[in-house]
Amino acid sequence: MTKSEFNPYILGICCNWCTYAGADQAGTSRMQRPANLRIMRVMCGGRMEPQFVLDALMNGADGVLVSHCHKGDCHYVTGNLKTFGKMALLDRYLTQYGINPKRVLYTQISASEGAELTEVVEEFVHILKELGPNPIKKEA
Repeated sequence: MTKSEFNPYILGICCNWCTYAGADQAGTSRMQRPANLRIMRVMCGGRMEPQFVLDALMNGADGVLVSHCHKGDCHYVTGNLKTFGKMALLDRYLTQYGINPKRVLYTQISASEGAELTEVVEEFVHILKELGPNPIKKEA
């Protein structure tokens, strides 16, 4: 399979109140985003666990997008602040397991930024196409 034929599978772990709402807004506004993204909605970005990302990569995802509210705008006051520390820990895990950290993208996208989400996903697809298929995923 050539890089041009490769179509990456991306799992998006998205905050219900911001990024998920932004994705919904983009859809209702008829913005075209790559179909590579499948969204897993969590009530808060603070609910994201590094194990979710590792499991996604081990089970077939070529990349993982973790996205939640902007700093200071969390529906649960400080929930998204917990994610900042978890993402630093996740970077260490990825390095230890020999996973390219570029396979995980961490963003903060609010409910009104559907267009930005579309741009982020398009850029992430381009990065993943350059990296090629995930070498560690389990064979089906």
